[in-house]
Amino acid sequence: MPKPFLSIERLTQQYPDGQGGTLTVFENASFGIEKGEFVCILGHSGCGKSTIMNILAGLAEPTSGVVKMDGFEVSGPSLDRGVVFQNYSLLPWLSALKNVTFGIKARYPDWSADKVEAHARDFLAKVGLEGDVVHRKPSQLSGGMRQRVSIARAFANQPKLLLLDEPFGALDALTRGTIQEELLKIWSGTEQTVFMITHDIDEAILLADRILLMTNGPFARVAESVEITIPRPRSRTEIVEHPNYYAIRNHLVQFLGQRSKELAGQQSGDAEQSPDNVRIDMTSAEKVEEDIAPPPLRAVND
Repeated sequence: MPKPFLSIERLTQQYPDGQGGTLTVFENASFGIEKGEFVCILGHSGCGKSTIMNILAGLAEPTSGVVKMDGFEVSGPSLDRGVVFQNYSLLPWLSALKNVTFGIKARYPDWSADKVEAHARDFLAKVGLEGDVVHRKPSQLSGGMRQRVSIARAFANQPKLLLLDEPFGALDALTRGTIQEELLKIWSGTEQTVFMITHDIDEAILLADRILLMTNGPFARVAESVEITIPRPRSRTEIVEHPNYYAIRNHLVQFLGQRSKELAGQQSGDAEQSPDNVRIDMTSAEKVEEDIAPPPLRAVND
């Protein structure tokens, strides 16, 4: 059986506990992501989501285990892996345009200055930034505009893997919704693979092909891989009308509210921990009405 594009194999992360022992955040975690797939990961604070993200980005090393992308082991940062952080991480002395061209020049050193700028402007336009606004520095932009620049910069570099670390967490609901839809439009036109941390259940259902669910730490694990059986293209206003929507949402809420605690702290020893694949497919609107969920809420706080 061929390996997936991104393969996380028996990943373990431990830290000193300050008392001469060790704290195991997660142990022997294994899962895969196919090329072009959009995968979100959900879990409570302390389960190791951000640690996994940092390992995938090459910004941290696991205690044991390996990450392979396109058949090669991930080691250190690389232009093949782009990251969008919650706090934007823009260079404050550069304009929005130059923040994007800075990365493109590193990625494509043989390109002419005109080609670099045209490429940057194209991706800024994809996230709704055109005209004089692209010449403003980050301090002159709203939070939503800064995150648009971060997303444009990441996609413009055309990495093989795009890592999103709760990129909309600091934005108001209206701005978050707009940028979510812009993100979907850009992603649908590329073959980039996306791995995203979020705490918002509804956001995950809107964006993801699959959602990975983590148990609580210590000894956290990726317990389930939930397929989002709602066809694309999706919009925030339409997905709630799909017969699968509330069935999927109820399953996620129940896992995060109850099962993540029940499954927490189970040591695996030497056993590899692959997530259970879950497919939720409702066939009638009547069944959904019986199991209807409350209005959308933020799932958990980090």
